[in-house]
Amino acid sequence: MNDSRTLPVFLLATEPAAVEIFNEQGKRNLVLVCDHASNRVPECLQQLGLNDVQLADHIGWDPGAAAVARLLAQDLDAPLLLSGYSRLVIDCNRPLASSDLIPQQSAGVIIPGNQNLSSHERDQRIKHLFIPYHQAIEKLVAERTLEQTLRPIAFLSIHSFTPFLFNQQRPWHIGVSHKSDDRFAQNLYKALVKQEDIIVGLNEPYPIEDAFDYSIPVHGEARGLPSAMIEIRQDGLTTQAGIEQWAKRIAQAYRTIELEF
Repeated sequence: MNDSRTLPVFLLATEPAAVEIFNEQGKRNLVLVCDHASNRVPECLQQLGLNDVQLADHIGWDPGAAAVARLLAQDLDAPLLLSGYSRLVIDCNRPLASSDLIPQQSAGVIIPGNQNLSSHERDQRIKHLFIPYHQAIEKLVAERTLEQTLRPIAFLSIHSFTPFLFNQQRPWHIGVSHKSDDRFAQNLYKALVKQEDIIVGLNEPYPIEDAFDYSIPVHGEARGLPSAMIEIRQDGLTTQAGIEQWAKRIAQAYRTIELEF
């Protein structure tokens, strides 16, 4: 008898897919992604043993990032891909070998549902959540790359970050990060700095590194695409007005530099 037949279905038919594609037919030479768009947990994992408040905190997702990304996709008429489930279930911006792929704790909070996972439990999360998300990105980027004519598409990842981490204040309102190729990020950084009333970080609060990041190294830099990561401080994303303002700021900055790469 095959014991696997007795295992519950990982995602129910009534649950959202692992990836959402928004504005798929957007015409701009730009692909947007949001790796930490949702704090949703598959029903079979019973909230990972966490409560609603914990899942709503920054450990469960990037609050406000998906909302900004959607407005940005609309404003710039660009396609956007969003992860469908919490980074605590599986972090779609971590390499498969990373110890943070399925974190046992985050910012001092123990994740009960991630303790002592079997290889089968780990593989289920990779199969049903991680792989479909990245296959969708790969497919869209490949299609857009084939369609390009005068210039390459740009690849932009939208994140948000907590104002305080381990009791240390983070002064930047927004950060732009890059890996080896800094052409896109440097131009975007300079365009944001010109707005003058905000503190902009370059490779702050996080640089992009192969050991900790996946989307930009794999889908952007590996293809030779102009690539950058945007990080917006979460206390600026607590209202709809704040979300709209940041989407407009980023769109404005992008428009001023899009012919420079």
